[in-house]
Amino acid sequence: MSEAPTSQTPPGETALAPVRSSIVVDAPIAEAFRIFTDDIASWWPPEHHILDGTLKEMVFERRVGGHVYDRALDGSECHWGRVLAYDPPERVAFSWDISLQWQLETDPAKTSEVEVAFFAEGPERTRVELEHRHIERHGDGWEQMRAAVDSPNGWTEGLQSFARRVQSGTGERR
Repeated sequence: MSEAPTSQTPPGETALAPVRSSIVVDAPIAEAFRIFTDDIASWWPPEHHILDGTLKEMVFERRVGGHVYDRALDGSECHWGRVLAYDPPERVAFSWDISLQWQLETDPAKTSEVEVAFFAEGPERTRVELEHRHIERHGDGWEQMRAAVDSPNGWTEGLQSFARRVQSGTGERR
């Protein structure tokens, strides 16, 4: 059974602090990592896409320099992340190329980073720790982005959806 995700961002911490969240899932570390990356479409909240058009699939390219992107039924793509680190099954990091207007951000200097670390707590149990950092790079008004990803509908919801997918043991969403 999975534990509820916890926000590890202490109240009163400085505004530039990263957003942190974690969850424990009942799965081997390699399986948790695989589901988080290769099977991202099975757990990513369907309402959390900036793609114009109807979503066909999500792609997570398994290499540094690869992309995280959505592909529409019409073949158009929205590349909203760049893979910055890929160290299976312990760690993955990607850019958050999404603007304050929830549109694609093409200037890498105005993007933040998400790092996800996986820790085996036993042969069938994995702790997943997520850190969304450098949010201030989004520029004036960055606080609204931080508030959104730190809200119950942000990374907490994402990790809960991930845990439900892990628990289901199938390739189906939730």
